[in-house]
Amino acid sequence: MRRINLSKRAQKFLDQLPPKQRRQVSGKLLELAKDPTPADSGQLKGFPYLRADIGEYRIIYRYDDDVLYAPIVGKRNDDDVYRQLRRLD
Repeated sequence: MRRINLSKRAQKFLDQLPPKQRRQVSGKLLELAKDPTPADSGQLKGFPYLRADIGEYRIIYRYDDDVLYAPIVGKRNDDDVYRQLRRLD
């Protein structure tokens, strides 16, 4: 299983979630660490990242053999996730 590396921004967002949603998003991160390309994930056009949805939240991530790196976790229907993504490049 890959090690999970969250950015400070993603960790802060996760810490501010209510307990139920935090468990859901954390569970999805663990699933992605085991299988980083589930059927419900997709490649983001123009970026070297994939996205996965869990309820009303979206995880933006990339991976290699040892690490799952998640720089952004945010609300699914919020354009702020993509504004943050553009600032990463």
